[in-house]
Amino acid sequence: MQVVLALGLGLTVLAAVGQIDANLRAAISRDLPTRAPSFFFVDIQPDQIEGFRAKLAANPAVSKQESAPMLRGIITRINGQDARKVAGEHWVLAGDRGITYAAEKPANATITDGSWWPPDYTGPPQISFAAEEADELGLKLGDKLTVNILGREIEAEITSFRIVDFSNAGMGFVMTMNPASVAGAPHTSIATVYAETGAEAGILRDIASAYPNITAIGVKAAIGRVTEALTAIAQATTIAAMATLVTGFVVLIGAAASGERARVYEAAVLKVLGASRARILFSFALRAGLMGAAAGIVAIVAGSLAGWAVMTFVMDSGYAFEAISALAIVLGGILATLLASLVFVLRPLAARPAQVLRSQE
Repeated sequence: MQVVLALGLGLTVLAAVGQIDANLRAAISRDLPTRAPSFFFVDIQPDQIEGFRAKLAANPAVSKQESAPMLRGIITRINGQDARKVAGEHWVLAGDRGITYAAEKPANATITDGSWWPPDYTGPPQISFAAEEADELGLKLGDKLTVNILGREIEAEITSFRIVDFSNAGMGFVMTMNPASVAGAPHTSIATVYAETGAEAGILRDIASAYPNITAIGVKAAIGRVTEALTAIAQATTIAAMATLVTGFVVLIGAAASGERARVYEAAVLKVLGASRARILFSFALRAGLMGAAAGIVAIVAGSLAGWAVMTFVMDSGYAFEAISALAIVLGGILATLLASLVFVLRPLAARPAQVLRSQE
């Protein structure tokens, strides 16, 4: 029991780290965008947006550009009640959010429920809300949101839900309003620019020279640093788990050493009964292998549960069982117990049965 417990604790930590590491690396490759914009440009003034677009359109290294007007607003009430009391501490309600407006439905927007307002709509304010976030907040069509924009509170009705994918690092707004609802409100524009890697420095120089007030945010560089940081975290946790396993192996050797006397007596009895040294050695190895396999299987179950809990509740990501590291854990457990047991098997095999049995009397 001591052997299984000593090895099992170390293997459990290693199994949990292995599952987390595999899922974290999968999340990096799955969730971080492979086609991210080179830059976000913010603080583009209304009288600069046309010249800004024209300058980028004339650059052959720019493969794509997107822009949209942007205001900042805070959702203060939902159907006349305090928003946080209705929907809790959701991230959409934590501080101000980017808001845009559009007369016509954007070409890349997918409406999941409701309908877009007419292009010339001038009636009461309307909002198109991100579908996933609306579901998390418990919103439905017809609900009214009070949004504070620059100190002015605007109550608007939700008339449609649309898919907003924030994972591609592109432009995405939780809320889009009809233009008449924010007419006259001071605002700037935001833009994303996709370009060849070698041309990014030149694009940045051109925009900075023509429009010094516009701020550029390098997206690809930021994603690269995030990937490096997550990879470093995964490596650090793996090293920590290996240290825990080494500690468990030392305890395992101690447990094997403390049981050497019992194995000497057992070997003596088996020799008297006619067992050969090879059969005795095989029985010791089989017992050690079974204990290691048991410790490995228990470690996989506990480690998988721990990995699932961390990925689901801490990382807020999906979880998938990683079989390769799990198999390595079981094989490692068997090998560790075999090594620890076989280190102390020579004395029991060499002991003389008569001397051992006489000393037990």
